[in-house]
Amino acid sequence: MAAYAYHSNRSLNNNNFNNARLPYHFADPQRLLLNPSTAVVVPQQPPVFLVNPTLSPYNPPPPPPPGPPFVFIPLNPSVLIQMEEERLLSLRQLIAEERLVPSADEEEKRRDVIQKLEQIVMAWVKKVAWQRCFPKEQIAETSATILTFGSYGLGVHGSESDIDALCVGPYFVTMAEDFFVVLRNMLKSRPEVTEIHCVKDAKVPLMRLKFDGILIDLPFAQLKVLSVPENVDVLNAFFLKDIDETSWKSLSGVRANKCILRIVPDLEIFQSVLRCIKLWAKCRGVYGNLNGFLGGVHLATLVAFICQTNSTGSISSIISSFFMTYAFWPWPKPVMLHDSASPAGGYHNETRSLMPIQLPSSPHEYCHSNITKSTFFKIRAELLRAHNLTRDLLRPDFDWHILFEPFPHSRKYGRFVKVYLSASNQDELGDWTGWVKSRFRSLILKLEEVQGLCDPNPCEYSDMDAAEPNVVFYWGLQPGRANYLDIKYVEKDFLENINNNYQGSPGRMELSIIQASQLSSNAQSDTGTGKRTKACWKINDYHQPRIPVYSQHLPHYIVGYMEAIGHANYPSAGG
Repeated sequence: MAAYAYHSNRSLNNNNFNNARLPYHFADPQRLLLNPSTAVVVPQQPPVFLVNPTLSPYNPPPPPPPGPPFVFIPLNPSVLIQMEEERLLSLRQLIAEERLVPSADEEEKRRDVIQKLEQIVMAWVKKVAWQRCFPKEQIAETSATILTFGSYGLGVHGSESDIDALCVGPYFVTMAEDFFVVLRNMLKSRPEVTEIHCVKDAKVPLMRLKFDGILIDLPFAQLKVLSVPENVDVLNAFFLKDIDETSWKSLSGVRANKCILRIVPDLEIFQSVLRCIKLWAKCRGVYGNLNGFLGGVHLATLVAFICQTNSTGSISSIISSFFMTYAFWPWPKPVMLHDSASPAGGYHNETRSLMPIQLPSSPHEYCHSNITKSTFFKIRAELLRAHNLTRDLLRPDFDWHILFEPFPHSRKYGRFVKVYLSASNQDELGDWTGWVKSRFRSLILKLEEVQGLCDPNPCEYSDMDAAEPNVVFYWGLQPGRANYLDIKYVEKDFLENINNNYQGSPGRMELSIIQASQLSSNAQSDTGTGKRTKACWKINDYHQPRIPVYSQHLPHYIVGYMEAIGHANYPSAGG
């Protein structure tokens, strides 16, 4: 029996098959050729519902209403294959237009940066071993390494992406003295390295620097070994024995990446799908963990789960399946990857997150999430919209560009909370903005408490009329309990939160309510080109007195210098 497509309320013949609406079930036509004599039954598609804020996020959508009867018509599998190839071609063209894949020269530059960084780290660990007065034979045996993770580690980085690189050192290397002082000074002496600073107050402490113009986030992990192999297996329990909590957190990104790469059945398809899903999330304003949305590790795990359950699917079918699966996922049921190489231990029930996603490297850990009630409903609504657009990928009028249209913030909402951040210079603004963004979740929760739902647009803008360096965020306000909002009360509460434990030079923060007509011109365009930057706690080192840091192992030996910010004996952060 031939394959069938459906069309409502009228029959078609082979001469006018182009008018038929083809469901997503045929997005992988290669399966039809495996056994073309098998009858293919097309079930009725689930409907798309608007997200109702009054619904509990734990309840699934209501059952679909009865729909009109379908008339089934036969379609030639070769026609479906041809249409699928056209969809894949148009998707590849869009990927090229968006520069989601770096050029060969850009890839070579990144490889060269990583290689140089590895050489510096090897020289560093031997220098530290010498400072510890190790015998020459032990110094020769010591080693450290660099492990990449994040988008670069997964092979889904773009032309302008940064690099997440983990420095893994042996047992005798310390973070406070050797990593943040000795290695930092070695890096700073290199002509290729600029804008280097230390981020000590983050959940995962790290150095942030530019190496040949490429931004690198460099956390540190210490293993209880003398020599760290170049490609150390961070999933091996031997290397994870007795490590400290900070090192465990630093290793989590690398471990998650390795598990995902091991689990996905087709790496190339996984990478292509993840690039597209990340583009969709950024365009639709649901990307960015600090703003309460989905981060890179969340999306990578979600995509890997779909690839695992659709092991023979094409890129198009997996994208369609991604949106269909998560639009109707019964949250808070956790999403969990299945790895036969890891010991089965059940899973720890995560009750704190609205959208729990288990880290693929551990049955007891979940991806850190800032998702709130507001951002949960926004993510759910966008998943439903995307499902509605991709449920019939083979229909003649399908256009990938519609899926990636920027979210129309300026037309969607009538009122906005304007978050205005400023500082005396651009360097201090980077510190201040990063710190405030790391506390955004508390502001979202406060707005939900007094106003109802809000939409924290992750894009950053600038007020061009202001003389001082500034960053502006515009968060959409949905109709809440009242149109009046005492924003000064919210501002006072949030200022108390962000001023607590901040070690740098505090900038200025103002909240105000504005109408859509008062948005800046670049925010009104809804082009999705607003700047997105990572959080950064940089301590400016210009004109700061420097104090020597003496070795704890060699009397009167200076291992480096730190800026005297805060208490002279205990600098809070190094430049």
